[in-house]
Amino acid sequence: QVQLVESGGGSVQVGGSLRLVCAASGLPSSFHCMGWFRQAPGKERERVAGIDTGVDSTYYADSVKGRFTISHDNAKNTLYLQMNSLKPEDTAMYYCAAALWVVRGEATEYKYWGQGTQVTVSS
Repeated sequence: QVQLVESGGGSVQVGGSLRLVCAASGLPSSFHCMGWFRQAPGKERERVAGIDTGVDSTYYADSVKGRFTISHDNAKNTLYLQMNSLKPEDTAMYYCAAALWVVRGEATEYKYWGQGTQVTVSS
């Protein structure tokens, strides 16, 4: 059984930092595309960062470039999202997800999802 479990969310003030962690278990090695998505109330789920763990190539949404860093520890089957210089617009539920292959980076391309961890940034 595949499980993705996120942790590390919380409430921070503007300019603060958080490190999200996604622990994966039972995930087949073929699912080498991992991503962090977020969804704010009334908005669509959007991918903020992605990584191909096989070649360590990364993707960032323009809104988080230079502030967020995605990384992966293959030995621990763990995905990370370091978030710095947080802004109120970063407030959302954050999800990690896994896919066999990603072309457009859309949520429908990802098969496995965690339950999410809430990030709240206040001014």
